[in-house]
Amino acid sequence: MYKIYPKTLFLGQIIQYLPSCQSTNDEASALIAQKDPAEGLLVITDNQTVGRGQRGNQWEARSGQNLTFSLILKPNFLIASEQFWLNMAISMGVYDAFQPLLGETLRIKWPNDVYVGNQKLGGILIENTLHGYGITWSVAGIGLNVNQTDFTFSTATSLQLQAPLPNGYNLPGLISRLCETLEQRYLQLRAGQRDALKKDYLGVLYRYQQEHTFEADGQSFAGTIVDVDETGQLAIASQGQVRHFGFKEVSFLKCESAKE
Repeated sequence: MYKIYPKTLFLGQIIQYLPSCQSTNDEASALIAQKDPAEGLLVITDNQTVGRGQRGNQWEARSGQNLTFSLILKPNFLIASEQFWLNMAISMGVYDAFQPLLGETLRIKWPNDVYVGNQKLGGILIENTLHGYGITWSVAGIGLNVNQTDFTFSTATSLQLQAPLPNGYNLPGLISRLCETLEQRYLQLRAGQRDALKKDYLGVLYRYQQEHTFEADGQSFAGTIVDVDETGQLAIASQGQVRHFGFKEVSFLKCESAKE
């Protein structure tokens, strides 16, 4: 059971705790369908059985050891083509909460993964409800590896593996801090401070301004990430031109040509 007291205006002030559920995003979406829930309502579980990632991948998380939660937001100040601004705000909110613990190795990997070095600490999945050209509701699902120390894949890591504490991390304390930093970034976006938000996002973007190997259309190529445009497309400079890629259109490759 989660009892948290975040210093926020609305984020995390109302909590729906579920000992176990298939997906907190699905639970949050069901609340939206049933009634008009308060903005900032937090749906959290100890055991998410069918968590999913941006590309449809299942999220691996041991029961009671990590953070799996969703936030209900009403970003009606954004139009449909501006959805990625919310991704940037949520990503930076997560970064702000964990950077004091992990330092400069913490990065946001486009479009919305959380990395420490070359290993994945967590992921973000934002699902929007559109009406006409506007966004009426958003569900921001966040999964973060905290106290788990063994994973199926070597590319995964956790807060405890990277910055261990003798007794592990207090999950309610972390979620409270996350509510505060997420609200700060959300309010920054709502106030129209987009230039500052994007500057911060690019400043912590994984592989930004670094030459790396990518794959698109079955072909690998060397390039350098130079921007993320207004619609969320990744801009990569390669062979004298800048190419733009949407979600699922490009992959990062490791040196040995295995997908990250």
